[in-house]
Amino acid sequence: MKLKEIVELLEADLLFEDVDKEKEITCAFGSDLISDILMCTKESTLLLTGLTNPQIIRLSDMIDLFGIVFVRGKVPPKEIIDMAKERKLPLISTKFTLYRSSGILFNSGLRSCKI
Repeated sequence: MKLKEIVELLEADLLFEDVDKEKEITCAFGSDLISDILMCTKESTLLLTGLTNPQIIRLSDMIDLFGIVFVRGKVPPKEIIDMAKERKLPLISTKFTLYRSSGILFNSGLRSCKI
């Protein structure tokens, strides 16, 4: 599934424009626990989370995150957006809950990542 399709499906906003909207995303994982994210993502992953602290961006340096979807209408501070821009890590914000966002993407064909 392409990034632009995810943005459409989740009625979301890209938090900055300098990203490849045509890149294929093969799997997603949803969690608000960094320990779960570290243990459960074994491949390039789109992360769905409510976490908006700097650690979530630093986490992308440790594992292979394709991008981050912030759920429940959360928008991270400018510092976080700037950190993601440096890494060319797409950030998306949706008003939907983690549960609803995950269901929408799963029902549209985006599979869960391997754990």
